[in-house]
Amino acid sequence: MMNLKSILPKEVIDAIAASQQEKGTLSVDFFRNHESPSWKTDDLVTDKGMNVDDKAKAENSAAEHDLPTNNSPKDPDEHQVDTAAKIARRKLREKRREKRAMDLLSKDDEARVKLENAAIERSKAVDSAVLGKYSIWRKENENENSDTTVRLIRDQIIMARVYSALAKSKNKSGLFQELQTRIKESQRAVGEAAADADLHHRCESVSLLSLFYKNNFLTLLSFNKKHLLYSAPEKIRAMGQVLSKAREEVYDCRAITQRLRAMLQSADEQVRSLKKQSTFLSQLAAKTIPNSIHCLSMRLTIDYYLLPLEKRKFPRSENLENPSLYHYALFSDNVLAASVVVNSTIMNAKEPEKHVFHLVTDKLNFGAMNMWFLLNPPGKATIHVENVDEFKWLNSSYCPVLRQLESAAMKEYYFKADRPTTLSAGSSNLKYRNPKYLSMLNHLRFYLPEVYPKLDKILFLDDDIVVQKDLTGLWDVDLNGNVNGAVETCGESFHRFDKYLNFSNPHIARNFDPNACGWAYGMNIFDLKEWKKKDITGIYHKWQNKNEDRVLWKLGTLPPGLLTFYKLTHPLDKSWHVLGLGYNPSIDRSEIDGAAVVHYNGNMKPWLELAMTKYRPYWTKYIKYDHPYIRGCNLSE
Repeated sequence: MMNLKSILPKEVIDAIAASQQEKGTLSVDFFRNHESPSWKTDDLVTDKGMNVDDKAKAENSAAEHDLPTNNSPKDPDEHQVDTAAKIARRKLREKRREKRAMDLLSKDDEARVKLENAAIERSKAVDSAVLGKYSIWRKENENENSDTTVRLIRDQIIMARVYSALAKSKNKSGLFQELQTRIKESQRAVGEAAADADLHHRCESVSLLSLFYKNNFLTLLSFNKKHLLYSAPEKIRAMGQVLSKAREEVYDCRAITQRLRAMLQSADEQVRSLKKQSTFLSQLAAKTIPNSIHCLSMRLTIDYYLLPLEKRKFPRSENLENPSLYHYALFSDNVLAASVVVNSTIMNAKEPEKHVFHLVTDKLNFGAMNMWFLLNPPGKATIHVENVDEFKWLNSSYCPVLRQLESAAMKEYYFKADRPTTLSAGSSNLKYRNPKYLSMLNHLRFYLPEVYPKLDKILFLDDDIVVQKDLTGLWDVDLNGNVNGAVETCGESFHRFDKYLNFSNPHIARNFDPNACGWAYGMNIFDLKEWKKKDITGIYHKWQNKNEDRVLWKLGTLPPGLLTFYKLTHPLDKSWHVLGLGYNPSIDRSEIDGAAVVHYNGNMKPWLELAMTKYRPYWTKYIKYDHPYIRGCNLSE
């Protein structure tokens, strides 16, 4: 009995023990007639079916337990016991095989998990920041997968549209209606969301609305319970079920591919149209003046012409022609922008009393500029405002730009009423039709010795800059006989001469290097003595006359500046002038903070609503928003 316990399963031993208790001695016939169904095995293994190894194992096991082997004579009554023992061993072998198989599977799963984890770790080293920022309108500092749910919903909508078209073509009206319903629900769920966080805001607004309407809203929800799903995951799950159903009923690989290709082509056309529209609107916004600034200019103009003549004069006029002082040239028609340039320069100057500002504007803004600085004088510094329209020497007989503006071709380019105004026609030249290219304020920088004949050096500033440090060190920079001191802007392949000039023209190709480095207007120190010696204005006139038909460059002042000051420009340290705050959202903050001047070149000017919010505080901190005029025109941060 002890030997049998080590061989037979527990159920067999329990049955044998029960038989002994009920009927005394062990009855093999009772065991044969009352065996449990769970002991039966369909595929019994006989001695002939066993291989050599299994047979040897069986004999060894029998020898260990003093059981007879195949080589010894058997009692017929013991045949069933031997068979049960073989069955038990068979089951043990099967269990061992199953265990080994499970071990192999678990090891395979572990290896797969390790490979996946290794792949994930490798993917973390890939910088996806550039891929993420595909649009300048995209929110900064987003998480890597912040729009996973939104993308999934929109992908489901695309596939649902494809399947709905197939369902309609195959007269599956029920499936078609179900897909249309789910499409509408998903569209309502995602709305205009650009990130998963926006979906949560939509859910929160629904919750607030439910609290507001209380029972009436709850009644409405209960009435539409079958059709209204509250959360985005539920909508995703419901849409997934419908898409699975559609795949089973109407799946057609070729038809789906054709539909997706058609949708892709349509999306590409829409993207091109939106890009043109974006270009048009951004250029339009860049040309406009906000109502608040227009209001400020009008109110200042009215009050200026109400002043007596004796109160319209600025103090310290004797400093205007003193070459030992620090002189600045600022040409602008934007009173608020000009005030920021002057305020930021004075607030960061070590000796404000030695600074002199020469401000030139047009006749429309002359009164406003004067009135603003009469009310808000720049401390101990000197300021003087002039009207460009009163420069009698600046006429069409002397200035090529003015003469060209009077030509029929230029008038047609700018003013012809029936010229293309659609997005598709003329959008490529839209930026060059900006009114600033027509204003002599933009071209006056080429006539500095004529405007300021008694000065030796002057620092030219654009009106879209902010000064953050004392600039007097620029007067000590040795220009090495050059005329212009400027910060170069070229990288490996950007902002070189071939970007601005037409090198297919022989006049340009013969005289200039296409790989020559460009530089920036906005903050330039000019040596007016060297200017006069080298006749810089004459060089400018020569190239401007050759470009009458705009064959050398498009409109603007930088291309003629590159030609005029070619090999006459001294490169300044880049920390003097950091550019791009009007178009580049990824400028290093440390570069901005360390710059002497920051420049909002581009369409996103700081006084416009489309300005980049993270750069705007550098500009707004120099505006007194509690000023009566500013407050009266609703100017705010």
